[in-house]
Amino acid sequence: MTLNRQILAGLALALLAASAQADWKGKGEAGIVFARGNTEADTINFKLAMSEEVGPWKHALDMAALRATNDGVKSADRFMAGWQSDYKIDERTFAFGGLRYERDRFSGFSYQATASTGAGYKFCDTDKTKLSGQIGAGYRRIRDDVTGASSGDAVAVAGVDYSHVLTPTTNVVDKFHLESGSDNTLLANFTGLEVKMTNALALSAGLDVRMNTKPPAPRKKTDTVTTLNLVYAF
Repeated sequence: MTLNRQILAGLALALLAASAQADWKGKGEAGIVFARGNTEADTINFKLAMSEEVGPWKHALDMAALRATNDGVKSADRFMAGWQSDYKIDERTFAFGGLRYERDRFSGFSYQATASTGAGYKFCDTDKTKLSGQIGAGYRRIRDDVTGASSGDAVAVAGVDYSHVLTPTTNVVDKFHLESGSDNTLLANFTGLEVKMTNALALSAGLDVRMNTKPPAPRKKTDTVTTLNLVYAF
């Protein structure tokens, strides 16, 4: 199988750059399945999440890639990258500005690119449980993969980020993202369970659910991906 070298190189370079900077913390994870014989199927997914805090600022980068083929026919090809900078107003409240780009050949959209700003609040921020929400507004560009037409619209954005330590080695997370505009509403939710094997290595099982309310015909509105990944924390 021919891999998307640009995506893989970008993830590798970002992970190496983060590891070289002591102030950046995060994790990279990957899951790979190759089947050969009567059926030839390949599935690869990569994720990278890292953040840095400088005074009242927090900067965060998220990247994810998914690629799958079945008997030589591509069945999934998705790449997402997001950047968000938060400014702490007080111990609970923050303002944010963010950029998000998504390319998914099988969603019906060549890409969805959004710039947004707004405010967030930390409802719970302890060593064991963290829960925060945010809401704002922005501008999005979309390109229809069927017609090739591009459009732009104002969007409302919202998100919820939750994590909870179940045991010293087990952590559950849930992350929700919404972008709602006249051209389309995108809803994405990831639920995951992570089990540590060492201080740096862990196993992660997750369910990623995504919905586009107005995909070009004949695309379906909802996609789900179940993953089992090896995680490296830095």
